[in-house]
Amino acid sequence: MEEKRLAYSAHASDAIGERELAFTWIVRTIHKPEWILPDPRRPGVERRYRAIPEHGNRILRVVVMEKSDEIRIITAFFDRRARRP
Repeated sequence: MEEKRLAYSAHASDAIGERELAFTWIVRTIHKPEWILPDPRRPGVERRYRAIPEHGNRILRVVVMEKSDEIRIITAFFDRRARRP
């Protein structure tokens, strides 16, 4: 099965650069999250989480909207308050 195209919102592109997040961390979190939660305020939006060993095992949250042909990245950041369900 072919992987869906990743599309970055303008905010996500800016945030990833400003926060010095590696694209490999983003892709790993999107495709192999440790857990996923629905966004409580935006239907169809998911929060995908993964610990990043290269960054002290801090938890990366990548917020996405998955469509039939792409995964749109809305934002990404290290979430200090994230706890595994």
